[in-house]
Amino acid sequence: MTAAPVVLIVEDEPGLREGLVGAVETLGFDARPAAGLGEARRILEAGPADCVLLDIRLKDGDGLDFLAELRGGGQTDVPVIVATAYGDSERTIRAMRDGAFDYLTKPFHLPLLLATVERAVKQRTLAQAIVAPPPAPPARGGLVGTSAAMLSIWKLIGRAAGSAMPVLIKGETGVGKDLVARAIHDYSTRSPEPFLAVNLAALPSSLLESELFGHEKGAFTGAVARRSGRFELAGAGTLFLDEIGDLDFALQTKLLRVLQDGSFERVGGSERLVTRGRVVSATSKPVRPGEAGCVLREDLYYRLAVIEIDVPPLRARRSDIPLLVSHALRNTAARAVSEEAMARLLAYDWPGNVRELIHVLERAAVLCGGEVIDVPNLPEAVRVPSPREPGPADDAIVPLREAVAHVERQSILRALARARGNRSEAARQLGIGRPQLYAKMEEHGISGKSEARTGPASSDGKIERG
Repeated sequence: MTAAPVVLIVEDEPGLREGLVGAVETLGFDARPAAGLGEARRILEAGPADCVLLDIRLKDGDGLDFLAELRGGGQTDVPVIVATAYGDSERTIRAMRDGAFDYLTKPFHLPLLLATVERAVKQRTLAQAIVAPPPAPPARGGLVGTSAAMLSIWKLIGRAAGSAMPVLIKGETGVGKDLVARAIHDYSTRSPEPFLAVNLAALPSSLLESELFGHEKGAFTGAVARRSGRFELAGAGTLFLDEIGDLDFALQTKLLRVLQDGSFERVGGSERLVTRGRVVSATSKPVRPGEAGCVLREDLYYRLAVIEIDVPPLRARRSDIPLLVSHALRNTAARAVSEEAMARLLAYDWPGNVRELIHVLERAAVLCGGEVIDVPNLPEAVRVPSPREPGPADDAIVPLREAVAHVERQSILRALARARGNRSEAARQLGIGRPQLYAKMEEHGISGKSEARTGPASSDGKIERG
């Protein structure tokens, strides 16, 4: 029979201590009272606790000093709930800084207190039982992923790295286009040379020309000395032009000339300078000729896109999420996520892609108060399942393999519906090859006929289209 979780209650007021013991025991936990820090230490020496409910002002010491003692003594996984009648800012900040799970003030709101104790015990249980995600394989530039979609990206990076031709990287905001650019540079023979990045959307055109090409002294007001531009400073390295779709039309003409003949002039100068660097550009906007909203010159597009890499959105490579989680948690106090939280991460569509996922995990690692990120630590948008995509109940434990399979099947159904049954187009949308699509369709029992005609049904029984 499994032993009940142990809750150590450190409170020097007898009546309150007895009341807390009775309340905690209603949860089915083993409540162990201590009238002071000395008694609390003896209880912990006899056996570990799953949660500590700790008063601050005690007759034999300060509860916050005891909290620091626990953390310094290696008991970093035991959740400590600080409970006190003194709710000032200094104590609150100090307690949370030193690793308290939560900070409650007296008089207690009993349902809140018991809910907090339950959450703390669950955090402890998860920390003991959780299996951390597999370690992310090391990759230069910070790219992570082993999905079929990412395998295609690795291949393109390898081919691009072995060439000197310009590369255009396309993809939604947050997919890691800058990391792809950096990986191309790092794996190329240019890796000892500089890698310089310019965000074209962040600078006005009046400054961007000087930023790219440099200027001569007196070229304009404020030009008190000659300044080298990024093309010049890159030398034989790589110049990464991010958000190329935002480049001013006049500067597009100048950039085209550089790509055509490999030379340029500083602003206000007449000396012809030769560039030896390689241009890698990226965009989240339409730039292909004929695309709606395209503002890039057609001749410039074909110069920039000698090699073109389309980075898939995170929703098209959900099987990479566990690896990305491991990668994102490397430098945080949290070491893993619960199965329930992982199921939510896998089901969410991630409009902000990898950048959003990393932000969510870093925030959750700070807020979880322990080593394991659980569902309540996630933002509401991630935590609450979409109406069209029912998720598990809060108290359900979904095996990770089942969660991944469910998400894969739904993604394939949507792609087939949107492609009107065209499997080549569906495979393109998913970022995989046709053979991989056929294998996945067979694995998930998808014929491709009725699904392509109707699309997957939503949770309310309506048909979801597009």
